[in-house]
Amino acid sequence: MDERVKAYEEKMKKAFDFLTTDLSTIRAGRANPHVLDKIRVDYYGTPTPIQQVGNVTVPEARMLQIAPWEKNLIKDIEKAILASDVGITPSNDGSVIRLVFPELTEDRRKELAKEVKKKGEDGKVAVRNIRRDGNEAFKKLAKTEISEDEIKDLEDQLQKLTDKYIKDIDKAIDEKSQEIMKV
Repeated sequence: MDERVKAYEEKMKKAFDFLTTDLSTIRAGRANPHVLDKIRVDYYGTPTPIQQVGNVTVPEARMLQIAPWEKNLIKDIEKAILASDVGITPSNDGSVIRLVFPELTEDRRKELAKEVKKKGEDGKVAVRNIRRDGNEAFKKLAKTEISEDEIKDLEDQLQKLTDKYIKDIDKAIDEKSQEIMKV
């Protein structure tokens, strides 16, 4: 693969990785520690991820348990969870915080599946925009540095990459949608 195409492949990979990370934060009725990834706790004046101030475990299929390393952080962690968009009220017993995930209704599952599809479409748009930027950059090279055949070759390589990442995105969307719809 040409070096000039590799730069665009990296951008496509980053777009795909962003999408998979984003999809992992969507809760699907089962407890998944990744739903806490975006939540920050005020730890001595520094916004810190929950995973860095306590131990996050999944003792049951629909429960997350957070054991802070410092007991005085319990209130701060609860505040951060309540302020986030997780939509679950934490409960604590003085030493650990528990998040119990309710069973999803059929309507909520369908809403989440639509959200997953929308995120997937956004990911595809990002990949296609990267392809467009690459093709424009290659066309600019045509005026000075390389022949039209080479340009065509670069565009073909870029199209193959685009197809690969679009297929990967479709697969990720299907897997997440099936996970959400499974009761």
